[in-house]
Amino acid sequence: MPGTERPSRTRATGDAGGPRYPINSVDNALRLLLLFRDHRLIGVAQASETLGVGRSTAHRLLAMLQSRELIQQDPSTKAYTSGPALVDIGLSIVRQMDIRAHLRPHLEDVSRSVGETVHLMVLDGASSLFLDSVESSKALRTSSRIGRAYPASTTSGGKALLAELPNERLLELYPAERLPRLTPHSVPTRKQLQQELDQVRRRGYATNRSESEPDIAAVAVVVRNAFGQPRAAIAVSAPLSRLDEANVPEVAAVLRAAAERASSALA
Repeated sequence: MPGTERPSRTRATGDAGGPRYPINSVDNALRLLLLFRDHRLIGVAQASETLGVGRSTAHRLLAMLQSRELIQQDPSTKAYTSGPALVDIGLSIVRQMDIRAHLRPHLEDVSRSVGETVHLMVLDGASSLFLDSVESSKALRTSSRIGRAYPASTTSGGKALLAELPNERLLELYPAERLPRLTPHSVPTRKQLQQELDQVRRRGYATNRSESEPDIAAVAVVVRNAFGQPRAAIAVSAPLSRLDEANVPEVAAVLRAAAERASSALA
């Protein structure tokens, strides 16, 4: 789980706010995708004129986007419209925003109850992505990590969600036996991760003890929707000295109660 300091981030940009070293083919492909905000159908001629490139170049760009299912070709008009992958991206963003809106009050309730920082996470491949956080009011606390991703095997929320996956999917995410490690306490192998996930399934919550950052502990549970499907994980994180093994079950019980209250609001 995250620690107490947020690393600064820099972004190399030009005077107009774009990248300092643009890649023209990538830029043209992105400009094509942005056209679909205002146009349902886009033909080769329109793409060529908008981008200022030849028709053959425009056709190759459209074909590449079509190969990734970001767009698809209308069989009758031969023009292009948004594809299933592009729609999925939009829906995924909307779903995540919807989860944040529904679960924010429950994160705040948990934070008030236990006096520590609470996080909302989802799986993004083999990473746990932080969607929201409610920070503790204590001077020494773990901080928000909204928008950051950690190896799922190193976070309590990531392990809680990994425990919901069938073994076949787990093998897809971790084809190698060795796992990425952030600290000496991170789970080192896939076999050990599988053993820990079995334990998570038995007790109903996952833990992290200095596995993503030194001296940070966390406990997490899965939040399910009204149909019992896992949608996210909520986690309490704190300095290791305040979240010891003795009080983890009590914090996990608070999290489970919050997850149960939240589930009816999630589709």
